[in-house]
Amino acid sequence: MKKLLFLLFITLSSSLFAQKPALVSIQTNAQCGDCKDRIETALNQTKGVVYAELNMETKVVEVKYKVSKTDPARLQKVVTSIGYDADGFKANQAAQKALPLCCQPGGH
Repeated sequence: MKKLLFLLFITLSSSLFAQKPALVSIQTNAQCGDCKDRIETALNQTKGVVYAELNMETKVVEVKYKVSKTDPARLQKVVTSIGYDADGFKANQAAQKALPLCCQPGGH
C-alpha cells in the first residue's frame, strides 16, 4: 500500500512540475526604452512570469508565464497599473500621469 501511494504521489508531482508555460502577447502603448524597461521589470517581477520581452517596433510584449500562478487578465492589469494601455484596457490614469513626460501619450 505504501508503494502504491508513493508511486501515485510521484506521478502527480511530476505532472504538476511538467506543465509547460503559456505565452501571451499584450499590445501596449510604450514609446521608448524607458517604457520598455518599466513594463518588462514590472512583468518579470510578477509571480508566475517566466519572462517578459517588449518589442518596441510592434509595441507588443510577449509574456511566458506559469498557468498555475497567473493568467492573461492579471498580466494586463500589471501593465495598466503602471500607466500603460494593455490590449483594450486603458492605463490607470494616476499612474500614467506619474510617468516621465516622454512616456506619457504624445510624449514622443
